[in-house]
Amino acid sequence: MACGAAALIASGEEGALVLRATGSWLVATAAALDRRLAALDLPQDRRVVIDLSGLERIDTAGAWLVLRTERALAARGNRVEIANLPADFAPLFAQVRASGTVRPLPPPRPAHHTLVGFMARIGEVTLGLLARGYGILGFVGLVAATVAALLRDPRRLRLRAMLAQIERTGVDALPIVGLLSFLIGVVIAFQGADQLRRFGAEIYTVDLLGVGMLRELAVLMTAIILAGRSGSAFTAELGTMRVTEEIDALRAIGLDPIEVLVIPRLFALLLTLPMLTLYADFAGLFGGWLMTWAALGITVPQFLRQLHAALGGWTFWIGVIKSPFFAAIIALVGCYEGLRVGRSAESVGRQTTLSVVEAIFLVIVSDAAFSILFSVMQI
Repeated sequence: MACGAAALIASGEEGALVLRATGSWLVATAAALDRRLAALDLPQDRRVVIDLSGLERIDTAGAWLVLRTERALAARGNRVEIANLPADFAPLFAQVRASGTVRPLPPPRPAHHTLVGFMARIGEVTLGLLARGYGILGFVGLVAATVAALLRDPRRLRLRAMLAQIERTGVDALPIVGLLSFLIGVVIAFQGADQLRRFGAEIYTVDLLGVGMLRELAVLMTAIILAGRSGSAFTAELGTMRVTEEIDALRAIGLDPIEVLVIPRLFALLLTLPMLTLYADFAGLFGGWLMTWAALGITVPQFLRQLHAALGGWTFWIGVIKSPFFAAIIALVGCYEGLRVGRSAESVGRQTTLSVVEAIFLVIVSDAAFSILFSVMQI
């Protein structure tokens, strides 16, 4: 049976103002009813009767409007009475009145917006970071113990899996690493030439390019690329295996997931990142030379002579020395976060994002530590 439209009819009877609610007072009509109630000329110091005998349907929003009107009238000194409330609607009115939702409550103030809450939040985040660092350190120890066991029995090393990872993390990464390194070399040479031209020292663009690429930028950019490319892939692969319970199946048949899944990825990245660093060195130098040739007219013999004079004995090897450490960080963080994935697809995405952020952060921190160490050693 169709129900009537919601309405509110005001009339005066026997010295009292009677407000008759009729129809369906539902959330769909709450906005129109609210405007109707706001337009009422509310009396003062009178007897007001809210007659609900004409109600056909009502929900929480409608009950809230009735009770809010009752409170507004009472606040103006009126004697308010709710009359003819249908028995079927009485429990709803009692529940709305008891819950305190007659008046909309202001949104709660977040706990961390207070000084105490802010300090508590800082402590919570700090403890979380310490716990995560402790977990990663424990995982590194577990991997180190597994590597030691493999060194005692090298036949257990899964060469086929490692070669597959070398192809995926190394060979397949050549295009993106080469392109970005080439472009970085172009940018450094262009910016350096533009600034050094003011002092008539354009030839030192080669020095800037060679030292910057070989010592810092090639290995750092390669590590960041692999953190986003291979580190995230490690986390997603191992996380998906966690969700599908494949890792539990490995343990059930007596295989160690660290030995089967982590070690091949770790060894593959330890081999590929140094080689990709060398590749990035040459790609960056080639891009820089093209820019210096186009902008400054520096020929290949001039470029090579100036590059040889600019590079010290350790300049080339510093980037190569850093690369295995960066590779270990990327592989260990990626595998650690993959093994911490929960039993949901949402957890896979969250841990993958966290893996990339952590790996890049730790790579940059370790690069800063290496810079300080090499500066102290004067190399």
